Amino acid sequence: MKRTNYLYKTLLSLSFLLCVSACKKEIKDIPKVQEKMELKVSSANIALDENNPAKDILTFNWAPARAQSDDHMVSYTTKLDVVGNNFGSSTAIMTYEDDGVFSKSFTSEQLQNWANQKWGIPANKAFTLEFRIVAEWAGGATFEAPEVRTIRVTVQPIKTVVFEADKVFVDGTAVPGPNGIEMPKTLENLNQYAFVLDLEPGELQIPVEFNGKKNYIAAADANTLLKDGTAVDVKMRETPFSWKIETAGKYRVVVNMQKATATIYSAAQDLTPKSVVWTNNGLVTTTEVTDLWLHGVINGYGAPVKMNCTVSLADPQVLVYTGARVGKTKFILFGGPITNKDLAYAFSCPLTATGALQELTLVLGKVAELSGGTTSAQRNSYYTIPAGTNVLVLDLRNMTILAEKR
Repeated sequence: MKRTNYLYKTLLSLSFLLCVSACKKEIKDIPKVQEKMELKVSSANIALDENNPAKDILTFNWAPARAQSDDHMVSYTTKLDVVGNNFGSSTAIMTYEDDGVFSKSFTSEQLQNWANQKWGIPANKAFTLEFRIVAEWAGGATFEAPEVRTIRVTVQPIKTVVFEADKVFVDGTAVPGPNGIEMPKTLENLNQYAFVLDLEPGELQIPVEFNGKKNYIAAADANTLLKDGTAVDVKMRETPFSWKIETAGKYRVVVNMQKATATIYSAAQDLTPKSVVWTNNGLVTTTEVTDLWLHGVINGYGAPVKMNCTVSLADPQVLVYTGARVGKTKFILFGGPITNKDLAYAFSCPLTATGALQELTLVLGKVAELSGGTTSAQRNSYYTIPAGTNVLVLDLRNMTILAEKR
């Protein structure tokens, strides 16, 4: 018993001495950086102005970052994106600001166009933007941590008319045959109609049937001249409206009822499939991408599964898959022997910031970034198509991918 008490007292004394020793050593924190940069916005809630689209509607101002030695050079980078996109490389509007500039402004027209064309915001839906300013230093004997400020703004878009239709046609003296031709809806966007056909010199009309009544798509500015390959704003009217077709040939006609636009492409301005360069059987090959193969866990890394994609009539660089297979996969350009399928050009998720391979999962209804190439890292990157997906849209022009359950 005495021995036990002795050991207990010895350990207690040792613990006390260790605590005293530790208390004598001061723990010094790294001095906190005194950041100086401040970010302000002209308004946290704005409504885009359709009457003055070219006028600045939103302005961000920031105070300079903290001062450093003359050896350090400071640079400012601005980024604008929709909340949730995390300033991705395919969605962010990024600018390297000139020296001495501490302000950034945007017009109603810019924000409306980006919302429709870059960010995929549904028509008439409010959205929230994130604006970020980053100050970074280069040079000097010491590393200086960057200063970062982020602020959010709620935006009410310009209200647009979303046309409703039971059927949309191409008609007029430029369309061969006695009757008009019905335009199908595009698989990637059910609010969009498109068709490719041969036209003759004459007049091109786009009639619309809805609830038993016929109206006509017309240029909003009433200009009948063809703006080849350019989207024009349109409206609906009861009386016929015609675009002038002066040259015979193949034309692509696209009507977006959601954006209220029409685009007519002649053969001279027509869109073309995406072309990629890769090595096939040791030969450098240029291939037009009109279909892809699934390869990965989704097929047990065995024989690649041909997707039998539908090529969009609105844009041949948009491929739509409706095969309903789900799981981890990449999208390759070749479905042949194993030596080639594993070295084929592959589309999948983007690489990490350091260029390393990556595996990500698509989110139903959310547009994600798509990347392509023949590097080992790219060929070993994968997307997981989530359960329930029955439509997969690969937009190779804008390098995005969308999984949907319809």
